[in-house]
Parts: sequence; C-alpha cells; structure tokens
Amino acid sequence: MPLALLALAIGAFGIGTTEFVIMGLLPEVANDYGVSIPTAGFLVTGYALGVMFGAPLMTVLGTKVPRKRMLMLLMGLFIAGNLLSALAPAFAVMLAGRVVASLAHGAFFGIGSVVAADLVAPHKRAGAIAMMFTGLTVANVVGVPLGTLVGQSVGWRVTFAVVAALGVVGLAGVAKLVPDLPTAEGVRLRHELAAFKNVQVLLAMAMTVLGFGGVFAAITYIAPMMTHVAGFADGSVTWLLVLFGLGMVGGNLVGGKFADRALMPMLYVSLGALAVVLALFTLTAHDKIASAVTVFLIGALGFATVPPLQKRVLDHAHGAPTLASAVNIGAFNLGNALAAWLGGVVIGAGFGYTAPNWVGAVLAAAALVLAFLSAALERRETAASRTVAGSLPVERLTTTVHH
Repeated sequence: MPLALLALAIGAFGIGTTEFVIMGLLPEVANDYGVSIPTAGFLVTGYALGVMFGAPLMTVLGTKVPRKRMLMLLMGLFIAGNLLSALAPAFAVMLAGRVVASLAHGAFFGIGSVVAADLVAPHKRAGAIAMMFTGLTVANVVGVPLGTLVGQSVGWRVTFAVVAALGVVGLAGVAKLVPDLPTAEGVRLRHELAAFKNVQVLLAMAMTVLGFGGVFAAITYIAPMMTHVAGFADGSVTWLLVLFGLGMVGGNLVGGKFADRALMPMLYVSLGALAVVLALFTLTAHDKIASAVTVFLIGALGFATVPPLQKRVLDHAHGAPTLASAVNIGAFNLGNALAAWLGGVVIGAGFGYTAPNWVGAVLAAAALVLAFLSAALERRETAASRTVAGSLPVERLTTTVHH
C-alpha cells in the first residue's frame, strides 16, 4: 500500500477525533461558557448540520479542481475550524468554528475514497479505501479518549489545538505523498440528482438518519449520564469512550463482513437489537458495570448498520455513487443533529439524563420499520418485473399467430 494512504488516514483520524471528542467535553465547555448542557449540545448539532449540507456542496465543488488540491483545501478548512474553536472567546464563536471544521468532513471522505482507490491496482481498491477509513475508527479508540483526557486535565482548548496540529500533519502528508491526479470530470447535476428520485435511495437515507440518530441520542450526553446517574468519576468518561470506540470497530467489521452476504437481515438484527439496548440503557445506566457493557453494545450495534446502509445507497444510486455517498454521510450527521437536539429537549424538559435513551430507542425502532417497508417494496418491484418479463413471450406468440 502506498504511503499516500497514510496521509489520508491521518486526515481521517483528525476528522474523527474532532467530531466525537466534544461529547466527552460537554460539561467542561458548558461550565467555561456558562451555558447549560443542552445548549452545549448544539456543538454536536452544529457540526452534524455542517457535514449534512457541506458534504454534497463541497463534493460538487471538488470535481472542478484537482483532487489533491481539493484535499489540501479541505484540510485547510479543518485546521482553521479547530483553531477557531480552540481560541473562541464566546460560545457562538466556538459554534462557528465547529461548523467551519465540519465542512471538510463529508467531502474529504468522499474524494479521499476515490483517490485511495486510484492509488492501487483494481483488486486492492477495497483494501485501500478501508485503510483510509481505519483512521476514523482508530480515532474513536485512541484520539477521542486521549482528547477527552487532555481536555479534562489541562483544558478543552488544548484538545482542539492538538487536533488542529493533527490537521497540519495531514495537510503536509497530502502535499508530500499524494500524487497529482487528473482533474475529475464535471458533475452533471441533472444526472446525479436523478438518483434521488429512487424511493429505495431515499428510504436507505432515512434509515441512516434514524438508525444512527438512535446512537447519538444516548452517546451525545454520555458524560453527564455516566457521572450523574451511574456514579462514575469525571475521569472515567475517557475509558468509557474507549469501550464505545472498540464497539464501533468491532461492529463496523461485522457489518462489513455480512453486508454482502445478507444485507437486509443484517439491518433487521442490528437495528432491532439497537432499539432494545437503547431502551434498556434507561435501566442499566444506574449500574456501573451494566452501563459500561451497554455503551460497548451501542457502539457495536450502531456501527454494524453503517456498511449495509452505505452499500444499499450505492446499490440503488445508479450512475451517481459519489454524490449519493456524500449525501449519505450527511444523512448520518443529520441523524446526529436530530438526536442531539431531541436529547437536549427531553433533558431540558426535566425528564433526566437517561431520557435521551428513550429517544434513541424510538428512532432505531422507526429505522427498523423503514427497513421492513423497503424490503417489502423491493419484493413487490421484483415480482412486478418478473410478471412483465414473463408476459413478453406470450405477447410475441400472439403477434406471430395473428400474422
């Protein structure tokens, strides 16, 4: 594998760290700015919305410049956003910094996947893309917990400064190691957007929003939930995030392994189990061991849905895989934003720090319903196609007899 993939993985590591580390630092940020925990949750919501809108926009713009230059520009945005967050004198400024950094997220993974695939032989493309995405998964096992520990020990601003430094390393790596690649052909928007007329594409994206939203309803508020309800010390949030990250890695591998074999059954199992586990979290959150196991399971079950959902979008987005892939990344983050907001609403309404778990359970259950609906529609479409195909020989025979 070429060293250029290392540069892409470093960029992915930084992006993954800045996206998720804020969840372990919400109490510190809220206290520093004098805002409530639900208000601080807008830092998660704002980032997610930035990815949702920025992913397709930046991906389309990225087709008009050389891919290497676009990746460098995206890392520049990432660095600027994290520096702004680190130095922000007011909460609104930090929120702006989060949005700026988020604009790099979806397009970096979309364009980076294309670049990674182009760097190797055809039979190694999946491995190359997986290597780049390894940076994202490792971020949740190493980067996020360490960032949380640093933030709680010497200040959350230091965490974002370190993440900005990671961005500088990633930018230098792209500049030095990624070769100049031909400019991609311009996107034909009419053709690209036609994929979104497919009901199955829209249903898959809706499943993405609701299913992954279920995860973030609980995980966004993991710090106050574990410290105020389960009775963990503030420093314990770090290793709880490690457990969540390990669950993510394991779930992602299992989901990827079975997505090609039995995609819809994999979705049924993972979404159904996720809804049950999130509902049970309202009870297990009161016990240290049970809550730790539940955090791991939420990470595993949540990320087991990622490969099959991404594959389902690409399978049905005929002729528009790049834009559809970027929009689906935005859909994941729309789910994050929706869940973080709803979680803040129920906490703010006085239902307690475990209330977001019920929100997550309802969202995951809704995604499961859509999965059954999607499969039913697909079976109906397949049956209709077979009926039409089966009627063709009869029609031809009738025509022949008349002649």
